[in-house]
Amino acid sequence: MAAPAGVADLAVVGAGPAGLAAAVTAAGLGLRVTLLDAGERPGGQYYRHPAPGLRAKRPQALHHGWREFADRERRLRAYETAGRVRYLPGHHVWTVLPDPDPDPDPDRHPDPDPDPDPHPDPDPHPDPEAGLGEDRRIWRLHAVAGPDELAVAVRARAVLLATGAYERQLPFPGWTLPGVVSAGGAQAMLKSALVLPGRRIVVAGSGPLLLAVAGSLASAGAKVPAVVEAAAYTAYAPHAQVLLRNPGKLADGAVHGSALLRHGARLLARHAVTAAHGDRRVEAVTVARLDRDWRPLPGTGRTIPCDALAVGHGLVPQLELATGLGCATRPGADETVALELDDEQRTSVPGVWSAGETGGVGGAELALAEGELAALSIVSALRGVPPPGRTAAALARRRDRLRAFAEVMGAAHRPGPGWTRWLDDATHVCRCEEVPAGLIREAVDALGARDARTVKLLTRAGMGWCQGRMCGPAVAGLAGAEAAADRRPLSCPVPLRHLAALPDPDDDGPADP
Repeated sequence: MAAPAGVADLAVVGAGPAGLAAAVTAAGLGLRVTLLDAGERPGGQYYRHPAPGLRAKRPQALHHGWREFADRERRLRAYETAGRVRYLPGHHVWTVLPDPDPDPDPDRHPDPDPDPDPHPDPDPHPDPEAGLGEDRRIWRLHAVAGPDELAVAVRARAVLLATGAYERQLPFPGWTLPGVVSAGGAQAMLKSALVLPGRRIVVAGSGPLLLAVAGSLASAGAKVPAVVEAAAYTAYAPHAQVLLRNPGKLADGAVHGSALLRHGARLLARHAVTAAHGDRRVEAVTVARLDRDWRPLPGTGRTIPCDALAVGHGLVPQLELATGLGCATRPGADETVALELDDEQRTSVPGVWSAGETGGVGGAELALAEGELAALSIVSALRGVPPPGRTAAALARRRDRLRAFAEVMGAAHRPGPGWTRWLDDATHVCRCEEVPAGLIREAVDALGARDARTVKLLTRAGMGWCQGRMCGPAVAGLAGAEAAADRRPLSCPVPLRHLAALPDPDDDGPADP
């Protein structure tokens, strides 16, 4: 299965809030867009859809901001029908490379169909290479598609990475028991399958996602005896000006808080689940109070009966494609690594933009603003004209306001170094390779490992199927190392036949099959 020989103006990776916003904005301004996404329907993790066979009558009841999403999905379908967007669901992009054969497509700008977007298109035949300076390379995006993992290649003059994030997990004794799920996983089960992980569910970890998850589970009929938050909400107090500039965030917090009160859930700030107990599945959890560094205070443990635990400690930007390209990164306030972006969402690699959680975790509203702003910047670069001043300025102000809140939020909920105190040596940290905490501590204390990579070489932690996505932050924490950019040439498992078919950059033609 091969892509057509044509070259798109823009390839967008990820159809979550940021990617979807960028795709419809760019298409509305006259660009020819290819949108690739690993999911089967647009919306990403945030706007998960119930499976069609469930025939959900009101899927919007499980989502916040559904009207905005529905409007963008409608525009996406209209542009797809008009031939302005090529939408490729079920396509997992595993690498992005400069095209070894960057011949332009002579028929790349057909006359656009009537534009359902309110943005005017002042020039339906722009020069797609204007504004890119000397860097006029064509990009080739390689993807695997469908259950048969067919090879697909897409060519484009500009790339927008909107790959989102995945959950950060900090292990504890008993976290591998059935019934222990990630906080986002519990929400995904509810949104996509309309099921609950249990009937009595403790929600624990750190970050604003916990309140939203607890409220959703309780509204769906679960009993939530406690929401266990490791951070202290007083950490927001020194940033009153940032909070006042984001009244919508305060309103969201009030809505989630009132929902918890209405359903009888207790909020335990500066507490953590330090162990889960059970035989064939989780039956109870131990909750302990923490000091400022997240060390459990002796004598404060209590047991809460439950049949499920939803736990997560924020999100980690998914950067494999970006770091594979050599995009520069920066440390985040939440102790994760994010992309370094300029005011127009450009990465350090010319021709590559990014929007959403890849630039630092900040939520759907921020992702929407960044996606639109990136699209305006890309249109400007391809046409060689400045972006619409008033629109771009308004989006930049919204982005900056929401990004400031995201930085405050990240700093307030970043894990303290003392969380490793609740790990005993037998607790598996790397679940794929079954590497216990004791073996990692031995690598650090006796063998001199000082970073996650050295620990991996000595213990195999991070060498399993998930390639360190699950255990990476925990391994780095046990090694006493700062989070580092995860640089790898492939972002997902790829059949060897696809690698063998890649052209050799040192040859004039493709490699022999």
